Amino acid sequence: LAERAAYAHRHRTSPLHTAPRVMSKNPNASNPSAFLKNVLGRPVVVKLNSGVDYRGVLACLDGFMNIAMEQTEEYHNGQLKAKYGDAFIRGNNVLYISTLKRKPA
Repeated sequence: LAERAAYAHRHRTSPLHTAPRVMSKNPNASNPSAFLKNVLGRPVVVKLNSGVDYRGVLACLDGFMNIAMEQTEEYHNGQLKAKYGDAFIRGNNVLYISTLKRKPA
């Protein structure tokens, strides 16, 4: 245990040795909270750890990434498998949330 602590102490990174933070022109690129607030009520893709995609309108989410969606469609390997009115997804299953461009009417 003492050897591991000594190794960790010797190899820890100092704030002075970290890479400089690059500021993006896109305000959402470095602020996930702002991104999530901006996509509420908009079409999104929610990718799960299992590889399944859910596409629909983001109704709400909480700090645990629990998600409520409306007009939800379930996709496996890019193929539509099911349609749901409302869907609730537990946050620990979520790999990422991405915006979805609206389909032309």
